[in-house]
Amino acid sequence: MTVLVTGSRGKVGSALVALLHEAGADVRAASAAPDELSLPTGVEAVHCALDDPATFPAALDSVNSVFLYAEPSQTGAFLDAAAAAGVEHIVLLSSSSVLDPCAADNPIAASHLAVEQALAASPVETSVLQPGAFAANAFQWRWALESAGSIDLPYPGSYGDPIHERDIAEAAFALLTRPEPRGRTYHLTGPESLTFTEQLAILERAVGSPFPYTTVTREAWKAAMAGYMPGTFADGLLDYWASTDGSPTPLTDAVEELTGHPARSFAAWAEENADAFKTAWLTRAAR
Repeated sequence: MTVLVTGSRGKVGSALVALLHEAGADVRAASAAPDELSLPTGVEAVHCALDDPATFPAALDSVNSVFLYAEPSQTGAFLDAAAAAGVEHIVLLSSSSVLDPCAADNPIAASHLAVEQALAASPVETSVLQPGAFAANAFQWRWALESAGSIDLPYPGSYGDPIHERDIAEAAFALLTRPEPRGRTYHLTGPESLTFTEQLAILERAVGSPFPYTTVTREAWKAAMAGYMPGTFADGLLDYWASTDGSPTPLTDAVEELTGHPARSFAAWAEENADAFKTAWLTRAAR
């Protein structure tokens, strides 16, 4: 069995490549920039840009299963190439944002929903992972601390369910290596529903440094992000945070169902990544 892992530079993709390699699977690591990959010895790197159909046939040659990131622009072409190559199973990394009744009106959710719908109409068997907020999203606060010394939060009381990227990778690994859970959709969450301020407090304990924040307006936050994301995406995030402000996120046991262990806590993630935040404070102090 040959497995193609797209997005192999990412936290989830790279962890999945390592898991499959350690299990003895024939794994092919795909990326738009394969030369930048750091891979276990013996793992093949291939060029596969999910917005460039010309890269699909060679990457998919002799592949049985695919771990696929939700890139909507060329999903149809990718599925055609996968079917032509004889791919039997695709594990899609989607998002729990598609569960919102208004998902089609949110640009972030809509992009994932479009890919899910395309795969549902495809003859290739599909398993779908719908994780909530990645714990690694907290890295955005590192840059804010380094540059400004404080974090801007438009909705400090907005709840999330931060999930460790390793848990997502292990869930995908289960779907790619075991037949019984295949063909279903799994809503993955972390073990706790936490507000942004609760996450900052956890980081403070892990790092041993303060994580000050300032409550800002939607407009101010959107203006500050103008150079980093399209306005429509900023609005999508703001609308989501507004909808979860003061409303705890429902949790699932899907991680344990697929991996056999409870989901890792945000506190565990913070401990593992504390040095990255310590570096941010040291860099700021050195200025």
